[in-house]
Amino acid sequence: MTLQQELEQIGRQARTASAGLRSLSRSIKDAALIQAAEALRSARTLIQEENAKDLAAGREKGLSDAMLDRLELTDQRIEGMATGLDVVAALPDPVGDITDQYVHPNGLRIARMRQPLGVVGIIYESRPNVTADAAALCLKSGNATILRGGSEAIHSNRVIAHIFSEAALQAGAPEHAVQIIGTTDRAAVGEMLKLDRYIDVIVPRGGKGLITRIYEESRIPVVAHLDGICHTYIHEDADGDMARTIAVDAKLQRPGVCNAMETLLIHENAAPLLLPDIARALVDGGCELRGCERTRQLIDCAEATEQDWSTEYLDKILAIRIVPSFDEAVRHINEYGSHHSDAIVTENYAVAERFLDEVDSASVYVNASTRFTDGFQFGLGAEIGISTSKLHCRGPMALEGLTSLKYVVRGSGQIIG
Repeated sequence: MTLQQELEQIGRQARTASAGLRSLSRSIKDAALIQAAEALRSARTLIQEENAKDLAAGREKGLSDAMLDRLELTDQRIEGMATGLDVVAALPDPVGDITDQYVHPNGLRIARMRQPLGVVGIIYESRPNVTADAAALCLKSGNATILRGGSEAIHSNRVIAHIFSEAALQAGAPEHAVQIIGTTDRAAVGEMLKLDRYIDVIVPRGGKGLITRIYEESRIPVVAHLDGICHTYIHEDADGDMARTIAVDAKLQRPGVCNAMETLLIHENAAPLLLPDIARALVDGGCELRGCERTRQLIDCAEATEQDWSTEYLDKILAIRIVPSFDEAVRHINEYGSHHSDAIVTENYAVAERFLDEVDSASVYVNASTRFTDGFQFGLGAEIGISTSKLHCRGPMALEGLTSLKYVVRGSGQIIG
């Protein structure tokens, strides 16, 4: 069987499974998720054995510490995956929800009903926990899913997908509700992007090169974010201790993820007092700082270039710029940011409200770390990606984002003529 034939078969199987998933009861879907969670816990040793193969290969390839961190499945992260499945099981089922119900003057009763998208293709890199999160969210929302993880996590992804799909099948889910493309052949991505007869939407998670390729090649609608260039702006009315704590968390709590801060902006009136202390805390945490000319007059750091303002480091590197006004901070964020997650630290209510209104990003924060942009942290159970698109859904793509709406119209004999 050729690669093209293999992908066609996977697509046909997913389309068949989606028909069964569309009408699957909530009780069966929830039972499948709970059973899959217990299966992951029981198979912890096996999962870590497979994960160790990926980590060893990653070290041989020279992956950065941040990338290896994204790849590693510790006891805590495996339990986190399992807990995520339990949380999704406990969430309300969006399928069948009725919204905007009204009666037209002609007597038609019109409403909109949430329905599964159908077949969701997910292409992702590095983080094997995405395998469990994506499978859980798609199953709960009544969608079949085709997973294509990165070659760096192939062993981890295969074992997680197998454990999940077997548990779901035993609980009553349709066969092939969750499938993984097991080959590491890069051509598989191109073939997958041609399956517009079978796949309804593609959700990519990964680096800029992958996302750009998918946008260029896909015949299927894509929901994605291209970069995670997130900002924290420290206003002149910020509390100093809060500003330091938020900045350190946003950058260093886990620097290799898309909601980590990449640029720190600070008002010129606050910089002399607050920046040296913040910089010291960041450097103590192992962070390399790159600053504008005014920043370098206050702290010892490398010179920031124009490219730094639009770079997603995914590492312990931070660009810092001192800005003369709130308007300049907002202009910088909207020009250089990726419309992902941006925060302001301020005690000024009016300024905070302006920031929420004027910054054009999927998630905007007042006095909190950008690291909260996450399905689990938002109480959504998990998410299969953070969408910076303005069509269909924006922000963490969770259960509701995996459904669409159809009009349901009930009449009593009405006709146009």
